[in-house]
Amino acid sequence: MTSLGVIFQPSLPPEGLRAAAVAAEQAGLDEFWVWEDCFKESGITALVAALAATDRVRVGVGILPMPLRNVALLAMEAAMIERLFPGRARFGVGHGVLDWMGQAGARVASPLTLMREYVPALRGLLAGRELSVSGRYVKLDRVKLDWPPAAPVPVLAAAEGPKTTALVGEVADGLVLTGGTSAGMVRASIAQARGARSDAGVDGPFEVPVFLMAAFGDNAAKRMEGEFDRWELTGERRYAAAGSVEQVAATVREVFDAGATSVLLQSPSADADMAAFAANAGRVRELLGS
Repeated sequence: MTSLGVIFQPSLPPEGLRAAAVAAEQAGLDEFWVWEDCFKESGITALVAALAATDRVRVGVGILPMPLRNVALLAMEAAMIERLFPGRARFGVGHGVLDWMGQAGARVASPLTLMREYVPALRGLLAGRELSVSGRYVKLDRVKLDWPPAAPVPVLAAAEGPKTTALVGEVADGLVLTGGTSAGMVRASIAQARGARSDAGVDGPFEVPVFLMAAFGDNAAKRMEGEFDRWELTGERRYAAAGSVEQVAATVREVFDAGATSVLLQSPSADADMAAFAANAGRVRELLGS
């Protein structure tokens, strides 16, 4: 079954988060995602608030920047969240915006090395294993969670470039593709990640959540051009779903056909009416069916 959701961006006031999550659930959507952007809103806090405000919808956080978060701490947080809200939370990690990491005093010289060490350690801790690791960035001495999750927790990771995409295929349980990723780019990224996964002899499910920029209404295309400019997107990356519910649904289908396992609709940054956006997304969900 197709899995469709919406994103609550940290450019929106945090006091509107819970109502937006409820609106997504009431619209019949499958997922509701939050972000962690420096220096706006905490991803973990937003995740828990959205889970507590709802009963059914799955809530994802993308992307938690690995340089800012000690892997043992994130494992503790993710494990407790999973035990409190079984099967409803999804966790995505990534390099973080390098300039922001520098501002916070957390920039690393080799983001790829950090991911290669961090994601397997996080997965191991969430699986209940005791780990001792002496890496360049990840250092653990007999660390084991007292309260590991009762069920497996997939660790997803974001990527854009080919090296990171291949590494995600090797070490993570899924690939998060952010806004401005066309259907063709989705297809190519999945092929690269799965190829690296196969070469590494890694088995198991592999999720691909895709953030899709979207706008509804008669002036949607024009508004989206402004959004592309805001994000400094060029060429093939100026890709979005815009127009009527039917037109948005057609673009969502393109992304699913390219291999996405879930599509998360991202509203224009200035659109504060998340209830209306979620309602339109719910109509898209109805058109997509199962």
